[in-house]
Amino acid sequence: ASLQCVGHPPYGTMTCVFDSRQADGRKVLRSSIREFLCSEAMFHLGIPTTRAGACVTSRSTVVRDVFYDGNPKYEKCTVVLRIASTFLRFGSFEIFKSADEHTGREGPSVGRNDIRVQMLDYVISTFYPEIQAAHAGDLGQPAPVVLTGPRRTARMVAEWQCVGFCHGVLNTDNMSIVGLAIDYGPFGFLDRYDPDHVCNASDNTGRYTYSKQPEVCKWNLQKLVEALEPELPREQGEAILAAEFDAEFRRHYLQKMRRKLGLVRTELDGDAALVAKLLETMHLTGADFTNTFYLLSSFPVGPESLGLPEFLAALTAQCASLEELKLAFRPQMDPRQLSMMLMLAQSNPQLFALFGTRANVTKELERVEQQSRLEQLSPAELLSKNRGHWAEWLQEYRARLEKDREGVSDSDAWQAEHTRVMHANNPKYVLRNYIAQNAIEAAENGDFSEVRRVLKLLETPYHRDGEATEPEGAGGADSGGLSYSSKPPLWAAELCVT
Repeated sequence: ASLQCVGHPPYGTMTCVFDSRQADGRKVLRSSIREFLCSEAMFHLGIPTTRAGACVTSRSTVVRDVFYDGNPKYEKCTVVLRIASTFLRFGSFEIFKSADEHTGREGPSVGRNDIRVQMLDYVISTFYPEIQAAHAGDLGQPAPVVLTGPRRTARMVAEWQCVGFCHGVLNTDNMSIVGLAIDYGPFGFLDRYDPDHVCNASDNTGRYTYSKQPEVCKWNLQKLVEALEPELPREQGEAILAAEFDAEFRRHYLQKMRRKLGLVRTELDGDAALVAKLLETMHLTGADFTNTFYLLSSFPVGPESLGLPEFLAALTAQCASLEELKLAFRPQMDPRQLSMMLMLAQSNPQLFALFGTRANVTKELERVEQQSRLEQLSPAELLSKNRGHWAEWLQEYRARLEKDREGVSDSDAWQAEHTRVMHANNPKYVLRNYIAQNAIEAAENGDFSEVRRVLKLLETPYHRDGEATEPEGAGGADSGGLSYSSKPPLWAAELCVT
């Protein structure tokens, strides 16, 4: 077969991936390019991840129903070369689980505790040698892995939250035993900040929303604890998890957010509230997640107001337009269907539960209400409201920066460190869905140049003036002349990823 390949020199331990949802061993070009680009993007953002050595495709095709809507099409078969220290997952240990009390299902290797002990020995000795040394004589005991696993996983998901990354399918089989981001499928980076964003179009219940990712990762760790019985008593494992995960997540998340805000000298009790108020302001104004943090590094720090009007104008330009908001809050149900569901919920709750969840109906009612408010709002009124929200938060932020600068003998040195830290923690480029889609469409037509351009760009995500510039052809053929760092075009909100 004729092959096309993009990649870079090999390194590390490699595994070829022939992943397929149809169990025919065939991965397709579309999903392979997404994984190839995202794993490299995450690495250069400084997030623990598997990597991609190459993406190889051929003329061989396979039929896929991309959106599960009864409209299958032919897609090119493709292989991604994944690289990682190990591909063992939480789910690798669930093959030993005893029968579930509700379903009666059991793991295919139930009772083979000898294999489980060998796996644990391998994981501990290979990936946790420092802990093995600290627990000499305890080889085969899973406690060291459980002791460290929550911390690694907590730090990983904290990093995700700080760059607006949504995984999309956080089941136990997609969680690495060594705390790596793994199995990039229907992922997405936040554009407009929405804590309830769902990047996987097939996640109808919102199980894997952006804001729930820490909770889901902790739940998966709970499943790992259960899978390690009888070597680790469940009560002991649960106690370790309860003591480790939440505290480590909060610590790492707040530490990272302080750096994103350029707080380089002091840690105050009110910092968590300042971050929460920032995210609330971003949500209220529909601000672009990546670009808002990137812009904050140019916020005029001194008590004087010089440059503030210009900064506010730049910041509000990153907020959602009236057109964007109307599209985002467009009702998903036919009004007659919604009316029927509401009557059914009142008259026959049991039957209603068979047709849809109360949460879905509540969400739809919120959309209808929000849409009604937007219809009565003018663009000028929206801009005025956004400016008010941001002016209020920026006043608090300026006061906090002044506290960070208090007592500094060299104000210029503080300013230089403040700017350096913000530049190193707020990326200009992330793999937005529309950028990936433009590269995929070109590649499906035999042109891999956009894939290579995007890959090159993602190798320097923290670009600043005077550093590397965007490659020629920025934004892709369908970008309408946008820069790769621009807010996404309106059509990007309609992209469906499964």
